Amino acid sequence: MSSTNNAGGRPPVLEVVRASLPRRYRAEARFKAYGIIALVLAISFLGLLLTTIIGNGYTAFQQTYMKLEFNLDAETVDPQGDASEASLRAGNYLAVVRNALYGLFPEVTSRSDRRALNSLVSTGAMFELQNMVLDDPSLVGQTIELWVPADDDADMYRKGRITTEVPESERRLSDKQLGWLDALADQGRLELKFNTALFTNGDSRDPELAGILGAVKGSFFMLLVTLGLSFPIGIAAAVYLEEFAPKNRWTDLIEVNINNLAAVPSIVFGLLGLAVFLNFFGMPRSAPLVGGLVLTLMTLPTIIIASRAALKAVPPSIREAALGMGASKMQTTFHHVVPLAMPGMLTGTIIGMAQALGETAPLLMIGMVAFIVDVPQGFTDPSTALPVQIFLWADSPERAFVERTSAAIMVLLGFLLAMNLLAVFLRRKFERRW
Repeated sequence: MSSTNNAGGRPPVLEVVRASLPRRYRAEARFKAYGIIALVLAISFLGLLLTTIIGNGYTAFQQTYMKLEFNLDAETVDPQGDASEASLRAGNYLAVVRNALYGLFPEVTSRSDRRALNSLVSTGAMFELQNMVLDDPSLVGQTIELWVPADDDADMYRKGRITTEVPESERRLSDKQLGWLDALADQGRLELKFNTALFTNGDSRDPELAGILGAVKGSFFMLLVTLGLSFPIGIAAAVYLEEFAPKNRWTDLIEVNINNLAAVPSIVFGLLGLAVFLNFFGMPRSAPLVGGLVLTLMTLPTIIIASRAALKAVPPSIREAALGMGASKMQTTFHHVVPLAMPGMLTGTIIGMAQALGETAPLLMIGMVAFIVDVPQGFTDPSTALPVQIFLWADSPERAFVERTSAAIMVLLGFLLAMNLLAVFLRRKFERRW
C-alpha cells in the first residue's frame, strides 16, 4: 500500500504522526515543568516551616542564669534550730534569695523597686536552695555562691527578644530592670547556659522552669501499651485474614471495615475511648494506660493493612514449595511466609507507632490536656503526652513559651524522624528481592 494521500484526500499516517510530535513533546515538557514546580514548592514550604520552627526554638536549649551569693543564715533556713527535715523545709528561702539581690544593689530601697528587682530571678531559685540544704544540712550557716535561673523576661532580654528600641510602656521590663540586668552582665553574673531543666523538669507555669520530661515519659508509657497490644493483635489478624480465612461475604465485610477504619478521623477514637474506657469501665482519666488503649484502636487498621501487604508480597512459590515438601498449612505460614514478611510487618508497625506518637485529638478527649506538674512513674499515673504538651504551651501568652513550644516540636520531629529511619533500616536490612 502507498503512503501517499488516499482516495479520501486525507494525509498519510506518518505525516500526521510527525506533525503531532512537537505538540506531544511540548505537553511532556509542560508536565515535567509542573512536576518540578510542585516539588520545588513542596520543598520550599517544608524548608520555611522547619526554618521557622528552628529559628524560634533553638534558643530554648539555653537558659539565662544568675550567679548570686546566698547567706544561709541558721535563723532563716533552720527556724527550729535542730537541723531536722521539717525545720529545713520550713526555712524562708525566699528571703535568702531576696537578700542576695539586695546585697548587689544596696541603693534599691523603695518597695516598688525591690519588687521589680526580685522579679528578675526565677522562683525556682529558692527551691534549688532548699533541695541543696536538705541534701547537705551542713550548709546551714555558710555563704555559698550558686548559679540560679533568671526569670523568663530576663531570659528574653538576654537572648535579644526584648530590646530597648521598644518603648518602655510596651515591654515587660522597665528601664530600671534593664539597667540592673546590664549591671549583672558587666559583673559576669549573668550568662547563658545549657537548659537542662527543659529535659529534666515536668510542666510549670513559669517558662524558665517548664520541661518536657513528664510529657516524654507519658508518651513512652503510651507507646509501650500501644506496641504491646497492637503488634500481636494486628499481626495475628493479618495472618488469619490473608492465610487462613475463607473467602466469603463475611471476610469481605471485615476487610472493607478495616480499610474504612484506617480513614476514620482520630478524634472519633478519642470519643470511643471516652465512652468505653472512661465512662463504662471507669478507668482513670489522663492515664497513659487509657491513652495507649485508644491509640491501639487507632493504629490497628494501619498495622493490619501493612502486614497483609507484606504477606501478599511473598511469592506463591514459597508456599507451594513448602507444601510440596510435606509441610502443613500452619508450618508453611509460620516457618516460611511470616519470617519473609516480617520486615514489612515491622515497617508498618513502626509507621503506626510514629503516627500514634504524633496524635493529639484522641488524647484531648480522654483528659490528657490537664496541667500536670509531676513526672509520671507508671501506666496509671496522671500524665500528658508530647503533642499535647506542645498544644498547651502554644496556648500560653508568655513569649518564653513560644520558644519552648518550638523546641518541643523539634524534639517530637526528632523522634518521628528516628522512627521512620528505623523503619527504612529494617526494610532494607531484612527485605529480600525476588
